Amino acid sequence: MTPYDPLVPHFKARYDVNNQEFSISGVVRPQTIDELAPSIALLKDSISRVRGVLYVNIRRLTQMNNTAFHAFSRVIIDACRAYPDLKFVVVTSSVVGWTTQKFRRLSGIEPNITVEEYDSEFYPGQSFLEEGGFIPILRTQTKMTWRHERAILPRHGMQSGIVMADICCGIGDFAVLVQKEFQPSRIVALDHSRSSLAYARSVAATFDIRGIEYTYGDASEMLLDEEQFDLVTCRHSLQIFNRPELILKELYRICKPGGRVYITNEKNSHCLGEPRSDSIQWTYNEVAKLFEHFEMDVELGPKSRRYLTEAGFDDIRVESFMVTNLDGDPQDFADMIAAWENVYAGDMAKNRGDDPEFIERFRQGFQDHIFAALHPKGYAGWPIWVASGRRPL
Repeated sequence: MTPYDPLVPHFKARYDVNNQEFSISGVVRPQTIDELAPSIALLKDSISRVRGVLYVNIRRLTQMNNTAFHAFSRVIIDACRAYPDLKFVVVTSSVVGWTTQKFRRLSGIEPNITVEEYDSEFYPGQSFLEEGGFIPILRTQTKMTWRHERAILPRHGMQSGIVMADICCGIGDFAVLVQKEFQPSRIVALDHSRSSLAYARSVAATFDIRGIEYTYGDASEMLLDEEQFDLVTCRHSLQIFNRPELILKELYRICKPGGRVYITNEKNSHCLGEPRSDSIQWTYNEVAKLFEHFEMDVELGPKSRRYLTEAGFDDIRVESFMVTNLDGDPQDFADMIAAWENVYAGDMAKNRGDDPEFIERFRQGFQDHIFAALHPKGYAGWPIWVASGRRPL
């Protein structure tokens, strides 16, 4: 570990006038308060320039000693007393849990100081996707999509020996498959769900897979250095965030110039089946509306090119594939649909307040999709969009 040298800056302080936001990030461990003079001066200047609310953003503050904490706290508390109409909102992240606990002391001292955990409201539907009951969905989905993706990935930057990040890695099975098939020199697998990461580590241990670094983090504000990965993957994840452009901004940041970002997403209303196609189509149109209610977009797949372009990528490649009941054992497909039904027509529909009659019809479409998947003459499909973009050199 590199020793802390106070003469070398380990943190950054900024003021964004448009957002009335003072931010500080990195490692703040001064030996004397004099080392903080420029940042303290910037904070005081920020306070003098704002009206109403000053946001103090410490989402990317990884370390802060007591000298720094007391210095910044003193300025904020003094300002509350000098400017009684000014409010402070300290924005923390659960990824760096100590910040919320430490800075909440200030709100107990001054009522004009509040602390908000940024990521507690950022993922409106995440609680449904973190429940243990969702694990069968994820495992079966990966099993079925891998048959296609293992052939697709090399066209989007995958090769042996690269340094790779799998962001929003979920239960980690994709990273395990990549490690076994392509043998990158290093994989960093990051997710915002502690329960998913615990499961991911157990999967890797069960198969004695090494070389995967599972880490807890917020995909929209990652504590990862910029420009360090040859390939960054983010599968079935942009569609469950209410602001996917923030995730893409971070994927771009950690990708090396010339490296690629690989995303997969769905258009759920295009799920299909025969026989009983009308019932199936109705249900999946309703699935899209259900996810929209929770600020998620399971129709994002065909929008991937636009999102990548607007994020600044070039050499954008887009393709799609259909996962079907003919890809191996039809029971796998049926099991996946059954897992969808349990979650979508279960807790999610009930949480939205859907009435029993709607839920009964909603469930019927999933059951008809299962019927089509297992019918000896039937066909059932689930479409996936794959896209990647290169970070310009």
